Amino acid sequence: MQSVASQTGHRKRRGPGRLHGRGLALGPRRVTALGSPRVVFDFGAVLFRWRPAVVIAQVWPDLAQSPQRLERAVADCFQGYDGDWGLFDQGLIDAEELAQRHERRLGWPAARVRDLVTAAAAELQPQPDVLAVLLALRAQGHRLSFLSNMPKDLVAALRERYPLSDWFEDGVFSSEVKLRKPDPAVFALATARFGEAVGDCLLIDDHPSNVAAARAHGWQAELFTDAGSLRVALVRRGLLPQ
Repeated sequence: MQSVASQTGHRKRRGPGRLHGRGLALGPRRVTALGSPRVVFDFGAVLFRWRPAVVIAQVWPDLAQSPQRLERAVADCFQGYDGDWGLFDQGLIDAEELAQRHERRLGWPAARVRDLVTAAAAELQPQPDVLAVLLALRAQGHRLSFLSNMPKDLVAALRERYPLSDWFEDGVFSSEVKLRKPDPAVFALATARFGEAVGDCLLIDDHPSNVAAARAHGWQAELFTDAGSLRVALVRRGLLPQ
């Protein structure tokens, strides 16, 4: 995938922070807003749609007929993003190992778990209202990055389908650095990667534990609930106009 860094005026990145994506023609950014924090987006359930129950139901349609069984399957599969899926997020196991573990632990056929990973990748689509907020921040000249717990298979899909290089200067995927939120080490790594003082990073994340960990590390943070509330918070901070 071709880098679009030269088109957006950003220097070409190397290593895990380098971005990829198919281009989206965007207007020029304003000069970076002085004194404003770097805004760091989470991906799943923030910038990108993430509905784990829908993903499960696509692979096991019969579960959609029973809310209780579907809820149980979601809990068993994702384990609160700890357990097997947490290791997958962190890049410590691959999709095949994830499938084998689910087969041993839950009796789910490995082939169906591989289908689940494919369905998860398809589920990750930009949320238009949040993307509009991101592009408004970009138009104001703010520095934008991401910090996402994301397994390699889903990272590859995002880079193939979406112009991450147009949207962000840099970013950190958990599976590429073998660290994940809310581990304090990933905030230290991201701070260094972004070249910022700790107080100059503002995390937008939907998980309270990640928001708390970011603040404990010295970052600013906003708990994401919806695009409207996010826009209000950014206006309150002076990062977007009224």
